[in-house]
Amino acid sequence: MDSQRTAAVREAITAGRTTLGIELGSTNIKASLIGEDHAPVASGSHGWENRFEGRTWTYPLESVWEGLAAAYAALCDDVESRFGVRPASFDAIGVSAMMHGYLAFSAADELLVPFRTWRNTTTGDASGELTDRFGYNIPLRWSIAHLHQAVLDDEAHVSDVDFFTTLAGYVHWQLTGCKVLGVGDASGMFPIDPATGGYDAGMLATYDSLAAERRAAGRTAPPAAVVDLMPEVLTAGADAGVLTESGARLLDPSGALRPGIPLCPPEGDAGTGMVATNSVAPRTGNVSAGTSIFAMVVLEQPLSAVHHELDMVTTPSGDLVAMVHCNNGASELAAWAGLFGEFAAALGTPAAGDDVFGALFAAALEGEADGGGLIAYNYLSGEPITGLDEGRPLFARTPDSTLSLANFMRTQVYAVFGTLSLGMKVLDGEGVRLDAMFAHGGLFKTAGVAQRFLAAALGAPVAVGTTAGEGGAWGIAVLAAYRRAVLDGAATGLGGYLTSRVFAGTELDVVAPDPADEAGYAAFLERYEAGLAVERAAAENL
Repeated sequence: MDSQRTAAVREAITAGRTTLGIELGSTNIKASLIGEDHAPVASGSHGWENRFEGRTWTYPLESVWEGLAAAYAALCDDVESRFGVRPASFDAIGVSAMMHGYLAFSAADELLVPFRTWRNTTTGDASGELTDRFGYNIPLRWSIAHLHQAVLDDEAHVSDVDFFTTLAGYVHWQLTGCKVLGVGDASGMFPIDPATGGYDAGMLATYDSLAAERRAAGRTAPPAAVVDLMPEVLTAGADAGVLTESGARLLDPSGALRPGIPLCPPEGDAGTGMVATNSVAPRTGNVSAGTSIFAMVVLEQPLSAVHHELDMVTTPSGDLVAMVHCNNGASELAAWAGLFGEFAAALGTPAAGDDVFGALFAAALEGEADGGGLIAYNYLSGEPITGLDEGRPLFARTPDSTLSLANFMRTQVYAVFGTLSLGMKVLDGEGVRLDAMFAHGGLFKTAGVAQRFLAAALGAPVAVGTTAGEGGAWGIAVLAAYRRAVLDGAATGLGGYLTSRVFAGTELDVVAPDPADEAGYAAFLERYEAGLAVERAAAENL
């Protein structure tokens, strides 16, 4: 950064004209500060991990606040090291987090049961019943599936539920006092009607009738109409409240952060991924790869049938999106990279994590197009698309396969995309067409590897921009900037704002699928589908 720009950014920070985005991901809480040109100027992060307690994937709420404060403090330290000042205010703030899950509170605002994250796959009965009743796919992860499973299991806490929300909705509530949610995140709680931008009225009535039937039979049921238990739905740019004094102290215990800053509607990681890749218009889509991996495709019209492989959600503006969500993404790949890093250190040549990834990805490019006959599953947890309630990471090969580092690494990268490509086949069958598919997330920081293999897996060109590695924290910061622009009367629709203000002049690296890679990946995927029986047996017996 040249001295002139450094001085301009320093002045903007001092004057509170920068925008803060915070995203709570599966393994990291990241804070991103962007300037008036939407370019990142500083960041901070804090690592955290979910826990498997009582057969439930969860995060303690104290870890949420410890992590947020740590990430914010790290960002302030980064700002000071770069610009010699510490921020005390911002143009706007945005909060994003992992979608779905279940945080239920009493009328006294007490958490009734430990946070149940999107990763839990114990809601099969509820998902099946609601899908049948609604005529609309309700995946295992969705918040209404978690509530209804508690109803079916006659959990004692159900009668005390006064409010339930997602992680982003919870954090935003604590920072502002407002029980609201961006429409993209809300669409992973309960079905949205794109015509109204709110929860689907017919399905709300259907659920309330179902609850009334149980109540009449003396069975467990929610204490009120379900719409009254969920957050208010807001579209991008809407008034979502301001940072309160207590909220400022939660984020910055040092007391330097001033209250009164406007916040944009809280969003899920799917919505911020769409923003971060400028894929909010029909016939655009994006793939986000992290602990989980998912594809979002903005539709021109509703699908013709219900498909269990597809979530129907929305963009932050409320447009209909088909989502292929896979619980398992790059975590197993990262575990293997860690093992190879340990091996390098044992040989007396320790290497940084990025260097290990770079070397392994370079090796993958040299592998046989089909991975040499090797097979891998990255299933650390269950995978609804392939019908598995639990997962077991697995690597196998046949006697005539070719085991080499190059083939092993290509297979591991292919495995990240395996379940995703099975779900994308369903969209192909519906005749859905894409003008552009964008990719983002740390997996795509190493140029020309994961992007190339993803193009082969999708059979379509894949674009990666300069912000590919910034991810959701940058995306929610952009949504916060959009909220400020709406407040100032300087913005209309989100799509136009992104195209004209955020991504104007952005350079994209577009990779078309290589025919040899496509044929090789198809052979891999055939083995992958056939071997699911082995993965299922592993989950049942190990």
